[in-house]
Amino acid sequence: MRLGGILFAYGCAFYFIVAGVYAYMSHDPVGTTVIALTGGLAFLVAFYVLFTAKRVGDLPEDNPNANISDADAEYGFFSPHSWWPLPVALSACATGLGLLMGWWLTTIAIGALFVSIFGFVLEYEKPSASTH
Repeated sequence: MRLGGILFAYGCAFYFIVAGVYAYMSHDPVGTTVIALTGGLAFLVAFYVLFTAKRVGDLPEDNPNANISDADAEYGFFSPHSWWPLPVALSACATGLGLLMGWWLTTIAIGALFVSIFGFVLEYEKPSASTH
């Protein structure tokens, strides 16, 4: 984690330097603000990662002599064959198009978006057996 935090800290410094050079050369307040805010976001990520790295300690990713087997073998459960991301993406796209075309399409698409999000989130939930 420490290496990632250091990389974000370098990015923070880079964006602040670029913002200064851009402000000096272009006199564009909007572009300067955007580049400076990018540096601020890089600072936030760097601070969080470095602060967390102090509490967590060294990870296998921080050791240049570590083997792949030193890392945690279990990263979590990832669905191998879920079709639910497709309806979520299509209904989100239809919602965006509905904002351009009309309220009627937005209403239908938001309903489809809720159904597809619930299906995606609850895909592996099993109903509890009733005790009756």
